[in-house]
Amino acid sequence: MLIVIPELDEEQVENTVARFRTIIERTGGEVGEQNNWGRRKLAYEIDHRTDGFYFVMEFTVGERTLLELKRILRVSDDVLRHIIVKLPPNYANQPVPEEETAEVAG
Repeated sequence: MLIVIPELDEEQVENTVARFRTIIERTGGEVGEQNNWGRRKLAYEIDHRTDGFYFVMEFTVGERTLLELKRILRVSDDVLRHIIVKLPPNYANQPVPEEETAEVAG
């Protein structure tokens, strides 16, 4: 997950995310599902900012690429915060819990 600074417009946010996507793909990694959550309010103020653009991306990379990606994310001026989480090996094959698949009556 990336939280990109709110001063950028949608196109600049996409360019920032595309830069990281390119790093992953050029080093032999694979980008999976991508979700742009858009501009949201932060849970707490970061660098005098109260909101940011949230972007979630699933990807697979080698250890060397992961270290390089973390380094680049730390020094990037466009990224307020980031987190990389290792998913369990069988994550993609897990069934969705029944309560999440049920339709909402209304």
